[in-house]
Amino acid sequence: MSRPSRSALQRLGLGALSIGIVVATFAFVLPTIADYRDVWALVQDLSWEWIVLLCVATLVNLLTFAPPWMIALPGLSFGQAITVTQVSTALSIVVPGGLAAGVATSYAMLRRWGFVSRDVARAVTLTSLWNQFVNLSFPIVALFLLNSEGGDTKLLGVVAFVGVAVLGVVVAGLAVVLVSKRLAGDIGDLAARVSNWLLGKIRRGPVSWGGPSFERFRLSAGDLLKRRWHVLTLASLVGSLSVFAVLLVALRAFDVTAAQVSLAEAFAAWSFVRIIGTIPITPGGIGIIEVGLTSALIGFGGSNAGVVAAVLVFRFLTIVPTLVVGLVSAATWRRFRGPAELEPVPADGPLPPITPSG
Repeated sequence: MSRPSRSALQRLGLGALSIGIVVATFAFVLPTIADYRDVWALVQDLSWEWIVLLCVATLVNLLTFAPPWMIALPGLSFGQAITVTQVSTALSIVVPGGLAAGVATSYAMLRRWGFVSRDVARAVTLTSLWNQFVNLSFPIVALFLLNSEGGDTKLLGVVAFVGVAVLGVVVAGLAVVLVSKRLAGDIGDLAARVSNWLLGKIRRGPVSWGGPSFERFRLSAGDLLKRRWHVLTLASLVGSLSVFAVLLVALRAFDVTAAQVSLAEAFAAWSFVRIIGTIPITPGGIGIIEVGLTSALIGFGGSNAGVVAAVLVFRFLTIVPTLVVGLVSAATWRRFRGPAELEPVPADGPLPPITPSG
């Protein structure tokens, strides 16, 4: 009988860790913060006005998934954009290694609809990059808002400092790639070598891209960004902030007032946890985000039962509707057709060079 490989043992270990975190969160950590009976009582007392407002906020959040993709991939319809984003997001929540699975599925769906491979790779890369840009900028904005209120900014200051550093490097790298063909190739080769070295440590790789991929991305993305960078930025901001809007409505619905947790404090807690949630420890950050967000909001002064109720409802509304819509979309996505003039779809094609982290 053969022994399990090292990679298989690593996957089993990570799976066990994920399950342990989720079980510990909902069976032990949250009940010690607030009794679930008190939380359920608050949910039952929720007025129909707040229920409607929560549903509206959730619907707006779902609808904002589409515009960044429509901007990054000209010719993509709203229905197609909603379908591909909901399927890929649902996969990233429930499938092990979900982010990679979500990206690969998005790529495959768009290619089957007839979109050109280089345009799909560009759209995947740009939407991923812009999502990370806004995620890294939020702690910086939150730090400024908290400072203006005289709040405690020690922990957030560290996150914001890291965000500034990473954001600066990524933006500078993108600018260099877009400006110079030679530097784009050099950066691509360097990134490929670093990626191969890192993947080699976990017995994966090598990557199938390099300097030429970055050069092709430069040619493909440069013109689109010149015309659409501002609307892509706006759409990405609106999409991310619509998630925060669901949390804010949930907090106020469960009587976590501005006197307990101000707008700036709620935004700071959310932006901090959003960064933590990009670390792929559990699918969709389940367990990690609940504990982090609850701890931060209670630390700012929120009532225990109200905060736990708001966080659980927030997580339900930002996960379950996506899973439902994603399931329906996965069953119906083939009804869409891409423009006839686009290149025919091969049996398989190259995956995009850059994958998102959140």
